[in-house]
Amino acid sequence: MILPADFGLPELPYLIALVVAAALTVGVLYVRRPDVTVETVTALTPWMAAGGGLYALYQADTIPPGIAPLFGSPAVYISVGIVAGLLWAALTNDDRSSDSWTPTGTPAILAGIGGLLLVAVLLVAAVGPTPRSFGTPPVVSVVIFLVSLTVSAAVWLALVRFTDVSEAGTVGAVTVFGHTLDGLSTAVGYDVLGFGEQTPLSRLIIETGGSLPTAEFLGAAWLFILVKVVLGAAVVVLFEEYVRSEPTEGYLLLGLIAAVGLGPGFHNLVLFVIL
Repeated sequence: MILPADFGLPELPYLIALVVAAALTVGVLYVRRPDVTVETVTALTPWMAAGGGLYALYQADTIPPGIAPLFGSPAVYISVGIVAGLLWAALTNDDRSSDSWTPTGTPAILAGIGGLLLVAVLLVAAVGPTPRSFGTPPVVSVVIFLVSLTVSAAVWLALVRFTDVSEAGTVGAVTVFGHTLDGLSTAVGYDVLGFGEQTPLSRLIIETGGSLPTAEFLGAAWLFILVKVVLGAAVVVLFEEYVRSEPTEGYLLLGLIAAVGLGPGFHNLVLFVIL
């Protein structure tokens, strides 16, 4: 009821390589002890999005065969996490600020390189060679992104107005946006573009929405959008005290929850363009 239908581990040689590389990355991070701040975790946002986009390219057979198994699900998120983690560790030193967006600060460099990766993924999706013709105009994905941004901004402003989410900060905002994007893109894919839903629990929510009288007017996936938006907002509110008392663990866990929404959301956007 939890794991998506396309969830699968790569072949043993690739799996061993991933496990060893991930363990080494964790070890390096443990030794280097980079500062976990709201800025550095926010800077990982483009890496989260790029992971989802790379998985869509994998599904379109665009990744070179020799390394393709590293970009399936969930391997792609481990692969991207390894690169981002090693870069984060390499940027850690006493002279480099971890809580400043100045050009030489860790957040700016981390976000900048992740942003370049994300742009490269989007360019390949939009104009690069793929074995299948475009099924959906790119403008559809752009509209979904902008609507998700607008809705999540309204939700975030409501949270700021009526609750205390000051410590969650931009990581909390990314969490709300990521889950809103996942909900809206999934709904458009299911109700408008004819895509299926791979995750059993998500499919159950959509089917429940489709069984209600409102489905005739709102489609089947409207309930999924509502659940994802409420979930993103609720997690931020619930994590506020945790982030305040244990910032290192709190920001890392909240960032992980943000990635669970943002990765699949961007995966949908890229997939719509190339399939």
